[in-house]
Amino acid sequence: MDYPGNLFVVAAPSGAGKSSLCKALLELDSRLQPSVSHTTRPPRGQEKHGREYFFVSQQEFDAMVAADAFVEWAHVHANRYGTSKKAIEDRMAMGADVILEIDFQGAIQIKNVFANAICIFILPPSWEELRSRLERRGEDSPEIIDMRMKNAQVEVAQVGKFDFVIINELFDRALFDLKAIVHSQRLKISAQRRARAETFQALNIL
Repeated sequence: MDYPGNLFVVAAPSGAGKSSLCKALLELDSRLQPSVSHTTRPPRGQEKHGREYFFVSQQEFDAMVAADAFVEWAHVHANRYGTSKKAIEDRMAMGADVILEIDFQGAIQIKNVFANAICIFILPPSWEELRSRLERRGEDSPEIIDMRMKNAQVEVAQVGKFDFVIINELFDRALFDLKAIVHSQRLKISAQRRARAETFQALNIL
């Protein structure tokens, strides 16, 4: 089904800057709304339930899986993450553009459900810089960082399945690139037909 709103799906290895870029874009673009995923991992830092994620128990997550409530869900770094299909559909049906941060597995699954989704992959400039960012974050043990680096090699290998790629070497440049992708997508004829159907009809454009 086509919706008047667009769905932007952003994936990246942990530490590449995906969350910071999406947060900055949301502050600049009032037409974008975040998609809030469910996760079984505990909150980090200042994260709040319902804002960054819906933090749920393993039992609650199992119940949602059984009810077929997720458009996708996956195991990531020993935790589970899922995206509510209804939440995305409701927002796009109202004409909102939705941006979703997710792992590469989820991005591929979502593309199978929402054919018009725009999938964007964020790359680090180097493996050395990625490890440095994970260490500077100060949230994970050396063992967890090693696991994230190992997983990153698998994740980066999937970049060819995405529509766009951004190399986050300089944050401001990467943010400009992300803004450019969002804006150009809104101007595609297929997106304009969905968002401005009444204008196309008034102009007798079939």
